[in-house]
Amino acid sequence: MSTPENNEAGDHRSAASVRSLEVVTAAILFALGAVVIADSLRIGAGWNMDGPQSGYFPFYIGIFLCLSSLINFWHAIRDPETASESFLTRHQASMVMSLLIPTTVFVVVIGFIGIYVASALLIGWFMVRLGKFNLGRTAPIAIGIPAVLFALFEIWFKMPLPKGPLEQLLGVA
Repeated sequence: MSTPENNEAGDHRSAASVRSLEVVTAAILFALGAVVIADSLRIGAGWNMDGPQSGYFPFYIGIFLCLSSLINFWHAIRDPETASESFLTRHQASMVMSLLIPTTVFVVVIGFIGIYVASALLIGWFMVRLGKFNLGRTAPIAIGIPAVLFALFEIWFKMPLPKGPLEQLLGVA
């Protein structure tokens, strides 16, 4: 949601046009289709005595993906309205990044500090930074939710999740 303090002059400028994102999406999907076609040809995309080879159906899916991407690319280039139409404002992009960056960091640090500590830090970050909660309200929730998840997965379901050095130090790894 937009608040008066978030509505600075640059917030309503376009971060990306519909055309640019249509072109990028078409290019990525075309590349994916080309990879599918190449791999299908590598493993065999024809028909032999036993029936279709392993790459027969993926080959045609790759062809369909490439053709549909070319059609989308063509429409994006030809439509003059998409060049000026804003897909995402700078304010909206900053809101997306305020979620994407911490979540990406969370995924990366799970391997180093474990899922429970990483979860506590992520929940705490979101509550303090985005929710504007004070530490007194944040700490019990940021610690309690991973503790409940630990009990649920590790004790009740007997399903171990990635643990880090803190769990090893506490003897629960």
